[in-house]
Amino acid sequence: MQADKKNIKNKNRGPKTNDPFVKYAYTEGLVSIGVNTLLFALKYWAGVVSGSVAILADAWHTLSDSLSSVIVLIGAKIASKPPDKNHPYGHGRAELIASIFIAAFLGFVAYEFITDSISRLTNYTEAKFGTVAIVVTIISVLFKEGLAQYAFWAGKKANSSVIRADGWHHRTDAISSILILIGIFVGRYYWWVDGVLGIIVALMILYTAYIILKDPISRLMGQAPNKKLTGQIREVSKKVIGFDPNIHHIHIHTYGNHRELTFHIRLPNEMDVETSHSITKALEKSIKDELNIEATIHVEPRKVKHPKNRLA
Repeated sequence: MQADKKNIKNKNRGPKTNDPFVKYAYTEGLVSIGVNTLLFALKYWAGVVSGSVAILADAWHTLSDSLSSVIVLIGAKIASKPPDKNHPYGHGRAELIASIFIAAFLGFVAYEFITDSISRLTNYTEAKFGTVAIVVTIISVLFKEGLAQYAFWAGKKANSSVIRADGWHHRTDAISSILILIGIFVGRYYWWVDGVLGIIVALMILYTAYIILKDPISRLMGQAPNKKLTGQIREVSKKVIGFDPNIHHIHIHTYGNHRELTFHIRLPNEMDVETSHSITKALEKSIKDELNIEATIHVEPRKVKHPKNRLA
């Protein structure tokens, strides 16, 4: 009875609290909030001084980055929670949900940009920029691209889609600032440039939202293992068992950086249960050690006889 309880407890496998995602997500989130808050203050001041609606809107766009970073922190906090009775594989998918929230917020920002730009075009509103606007916009471009590069680096280190999503948010803000900078110079000759650039920026933001949504939704719906992973599993299996066990019915489930794998193998009919059990446990351990995946293996009889394997 005690052994059964222990086996059930061992099934509650999930990400550990020292997951690198938590470390990088918290650091990137805090840096992003600090820098974006400072840039918001600078842009808002420049917008008031120059009387530019475009810069004021860009300021609020920058502040939205801080909100997305708060979502990153919340996602990291939830994802770091250990497995419990209701979530035996941990809370790693909170990262994917956080990515969806960021994408939804980007969609809202894009809608605001489009409606404001159309309003400016229909009302023949011309932007009025000055030296302050130029300097602040250049500072914004440099800092936002710096944040984007840092987020991409941290996302790669932590293998985190939500951190990379935050990086794309920084990148879109940097690009929108570049377009506004272009509008500062070109807008002196064409009154409609500011409105047109606003629509272009909005479409870029919508495309970024699509890119951010694509991966989390696919992972939440469930993905088939790719050919590379399938090949690695087959190679490990042959090495451990000594012959091809005809692996099939492969399913993989992703919970943040934690992955659960199930598949079927075929073993000789005459093999006893104890040997079969030893083989599956050895194979599960090798997959964990070499691929960092928790595996559960189902054994089926195989009519074709094979030479006695080294674990028999």
